[in-house]
Amino acid sequence: MFRKVDDFAKAWDYETKATIKVMTALTDASLSQKVSEDGRSLGFLAWHITQTLSEMPGLVGLTIEAPEFSDECPTSAAEIAAAFETAARSVAAEVMSNWTDDTLLLEDEMYGETWSRGMTLFYLIAHQGHHRGQMTVLMRQAGLAVPGIYGPSKEEWAAFGAPAMP
Repeated sequence: MFRKVDDFAKAWDYETKATIKVMTALTDASLSQKVSEDGRSLGFLAWHITQTLSEMPGLVGLTIEAPEFSDECPTSAAEIAAAFETAARSVAAEVMSNWTDDTLLLEDEMYGETWSRGMTLFYLIAHQGHHRGQMTVLMRQAGLAVPGIYGPSKEEWAAFGAPAMP
C-alpha cells in the first residue's frame, strides 16, 4: 500500500517504463499468440492492461485518458503501446494533481471489498505486473526477445557476453 504520493510516482514511473519495454517488443503478428486454444492472446493481455488504467482509477474518481472496455483491441502492436503510454502518463498526472498523502488513506468500495486509495494504486501496479509476466511467457512462445524487467533477460545476458543465468 502506498502512503506517500511521491512513493507511488517513483514506483509508477519504473513500472510504466518496464511495461513500455514489453509492449514495444511486440509485433503485430505476435498479438495472436496464446498458450492454449481457449487462453488469452498476447494482444488481449496488452490491451487489457491498457484498458484497466482507466477502469480502476475511474472507480475512485480519477479521469484517465485511456481506452474504455468497450473499445476493440487494435491489430497494431504500436497502437496498443501508444495507448498504454498515453494512459500511464494520464494516471501519473491525475494522481499527482488530485491526490495528497492524506487522500491515499481514504477508503472506497472496490470489487466487493474496501480498499484505501493507496492500496488501489498498489493493486493497479500489481495487476500490471501480473499480466506483464504472462505476456513475457507468450513472447517467448512467439519467438520474441523478452526485455529484462527486474534484471537482465536471457538475451540481455548474452549481449553482455555472459552466459544466461539458469
